[in-house]
Amino acid sequence: MEKSITTNFIRDIIDEHIRIGRFGGRVHTRFPPEPNGYLHIGHAKAICISFGIARDYNGLCNLRMDDTNPEKEESEYVNAIIEDVRWLGFDWGDRLYYASDYFEKLYGYALELIKLGKAYVCDLNAEQIRDFRGTLTEPGKNSPFRDRSVKENLDLFERMRKGEFPDGSRTLRAKIDMASPNIIMRDPVLYRIKRENHHRTADKWCIYPMYDFAHCLSDSIEGITHSICTLEFENNRPLYDWILDQLKVHHPQQIEFARLNLSHTVLSKRKLLQLVQDSNVEGWDDPRMPTISGLRRRGYTPSSIRNFCDSIGVSKVDSIVDITVLENTIREELNKSAPRAMAVIKPLKVVITNYPEGKTEELEAINNPEDLSAGTRKVPFSRELYIEQEDFQETPPPKFFRLSPGKEVRLRYAYFVKCIGVVKDPKTGQIIEVHCTYDPATRGGDAPDGRKVKATLHWVSARHAIEAEVRLYELLFTARNPNDVPEGVDFRSNLNPKSLEILKEARLEPFLKDAPPGSRYQFERLGYFYLDPVFAKAGKRVFNRIVTLKDSWAKEAKKGLEKR
Repeated sequence: MEKSITTNFIRDIIDEHIRIGRFGGRVHTRFPPEPNGYLHIGHAKAICISFGIARDYNGLCNLRMDDTNPEKEESEYVNAIIEDVRWLGFDWGDRLYYASDYFEKLYGYALELIKLGKAYVCDLNAEQIRDFRGTLTEPGKNSPFRDRSVKENLDLFERMRKGEFPDGSRTLRAKIDMASPNIIMRDPVLYRIKRENHHRTADKWCIYPMYDFAHCLSDSIEGITHSICTLEFENNRPLYDWILDQLKVHHPQQIEFARLNLSHTVLSKRKLLQLVQDSNVEGWDDPRMPTISGLRRRGYTPSSIRNFCDSIGVSKVDSIVDITVLENTIREELNKSAPRAMAVIKPLKVVITNYPEGKTEELEAINNPEDLSAGTRKVPFSRELYIEQEDFQETPPPKFFRLSPGKEVRLRYAYFVKCIGVVKDPKTGQIIEVHCTYDPATRGGDAPDGRKVKATLHWVSARHAIEAEVRLYELLFTARNPNDVPEGVDFRSNLNPKSLEILKEARLEPFLKDAPPGSRYQFERLGYFYLDPVFAKAGKRVFNRIVTLKDSWAKEAKKGLEKR
């Protein structure tokens, strides 16, 4: 993987730390997801930043599961996170950690804060704590339990651990300042009682540390130098610093950057979970989802996602990145690397009436015009072919240059053909065959007499074609910002009803019969496609469209969506 040469404010801070010798010149980062859902493209940005910085500064990056909330965490999510980070191309060596690894140490640190007179056991319930906290314009009020003695607090906290009190009846709170202008510093909760089975520690604990307490101390325990996180934690940084300063332990530098917001989708694990649980999508790895597993199943490559994250840069200002930027990264890559193929996804039969019955020709086709070293392949041509339904109109509108009665077009790599008639279903009137003649003198090139055609169509030989299912994916939401809805309106009101079209009668070139699962191709004129490995395990040949061929087509589609 290439070293990033892009500078940003995070790297400027690290450069300065190295210059002055802070942390002994070390650079040690971490990626600490909570295993309460699958990772999405926003996490990919954080992964690329933390692992990329460690790589570029010859440092280390840990992978750590922030598993302090057993109510929402599962081993399934842990395994998915590990798979996703590894698939993106990053390695944490032997440094896979869990916040739950440190539960005993964290409990010890909590006891130390109590002994220092910096933490106390509070009997207020969650609603009362909120009422006592105050507002942005009014200071909070001290808890009536704030001045308990160290001895009493130690006794109560130990009994909390032993399970003597019901859930929610007591908490451990930091003793800071109830008049602080930063509401987070108004005696925040450090521990709560929660009887939930933990995916690693089972029923050993009935008290669990809050994120702000566990996170900074986990960073400290692991010797992290630069704790890089998203901008919503900026207000939490004073608490991060306060805990580490009171305990006088190793103190990393927290640095915040703007999270990724991507148009026409949502990047909230809570909302993504809702889509999954309510069957709005087919699962976390649905190719319409912005999850890393969804993008992988759609056909995105690790390098395209890394390039996307690198191209959007690192900022301290929130903004929305248009999804076309992501699409362009995979389009650019596959244009250079993907083999070409011809596929007809909505087939219409064409019979070439003056072509000999039973005859087959092998025509030469280019595998990739962007990479001539990819060579050529043979494509069978016969009397009966398939073309796209949209490439024929019996009564064409103005400037329709494709096939219609009396009009001549070129068949890619083959011949000029002219429509001489159609066959219709007697019951429905639907066109079921188009009859044409071909000009043998035009094989693979122009007409000897110099006549020109205005369209070149892709096709497949009906006798040799293989059957496949093709899935066309569009934007999951019609609105640019699906989160921007009036109060009381479900964000899913913007779901795109046409985000998936399943075509079960596609016809493909015969060489694709042996295509390995997970391979990518450019279906000429249609876009880039990926042979879905999940369906392949079930014995189904399903090609997912990754992206269309041209950005302008995608933009037009988006305009149409937003007008609906």
